[in-house]
Amino acid sequence: MIGVPLDELEIRGAVRVEHTERGLLPRRATQEAFRRIPDRFMRASVGQSAGIRLAFRTAADRIELAVSAMKMTESAHAPMPAAAYELCADGAVVASATSSVGPLFLFSFESALDGIVDGPDDLLVFEGVGGVERDYELWLPYSDEVELLGFAADAPVLPPSRRPSVRWLHHGSSISHGYIASTTTHTWPVIVANRVGVDLTSVAYSGNALLDQLTARTIRDTPADVISVKLGINVVNGDHMRRRVFRSAVHGFLDTIRDGHPDTPLLVVSPIHCAPVEDAPGPTIAEPGRDPIWVVTAGRPEELAAGKLSLGVIREELAEIVADRRIEDPALHYLDGSRLYGAADAGRLPLPDNLHPGDDVNALIADRFATLAFGPSAPFPL
Repeated sequence: MIGVPLDELEIRGAVRVEHTERGLLPRRATQEAFRRIPDRFMRASVGQSAGIRLAFRTAADRIELAVSAMKMTESAHAPMPAAAYELCADGAVVASATSSVGPLFLFSFESALDGIVDGPDDLLVFEGVGGVERDYELWLPYSDEVELLGFAADAPVLPPSRRPSVRWLHHGSSISHGYIASTTTHTWPVIVANRVGVDLTSVAYSGNALLDQLTARTIRDTPADVISVKLGINVVNGDHMRRRVFRSAVHGFLDTIRDGHPDTPLLVVSPIHCAPVEDAPGPTIAEPGRDPIWVVTAGRPEELAAGKLSLGVIREELAEIVADRRIEDPALHYLDGSRLYGAADAGRLPLPDNLHPGDDVNALIADRFATLAFGPSAPFPL
């Protein structure tokens, strides 16, 4: 095996890369933004590796990646699920390996669980790749914070021969980050990126698409040719805002992005269909006594009159905000998220927990987004 210095690998999908005592740690927020993260849940979400991959060219038949991969968990003693590392060529998975070990980031919404538990490193092995020289992308698991410790192959490793010419920067919630999706390449933004051939950087933060200025500043400071921001569901999930505050927060979020990207095509996407909060506010909760988890709302429709937010209200607000701003900002666009997954779709392809899309719905969203965002006459024509 031929060891490859980590600094010689091309890391795609990272906003920045930290040099650690042992290797490299790709990050999905600027250093400034990372210092401003307000709680441990967002710290865990931002740290995870959604959309991050290694790009290289080789004729190897065996490739090895050494990692220290931290998982968020509510128990230091429960077995950890296997996280998939996927090796792709021409957008298709050609080999994969899984890991269920590593450090643990302890967190719970129900208790004061805190701390990090040390865990072993792991070695991911990809064999039988084919021994034909070609470009590869090795996608890290969206669920883990992955420190890269070593890389080796049984043939020389070269820089990739090409890179997609369009840099797509996307922000969203767990629906974009990944949650129920089986692997990273089954999350809808990655499906879109592989299908249309764009260079994805994901700043989708599970549970934390909350119009934070630290997120807007990360988007502002990250190079991009096209930008999409999928807004609203997490605001409703936590019942975090009222209509008046939401309206101003959206304007501020977009203003900050425009400080760094004044003319970049920018697509605002409202939430996909989620039955519990279509016409009622949050907060969303797990239905007591039901297993597996089924999401319902603790809000009541009559509370909308007091300024609370349902997804219907969110869509109205976002459409109006974008229409008003487009008078001075023709590169700003709006996409109603129910066109990606609507009420009729829910009848035939239900969400497994009544909130998050499984692989089937991720594929549907990807198909539609690829057309509505990147197709002819779309906001991001290629």
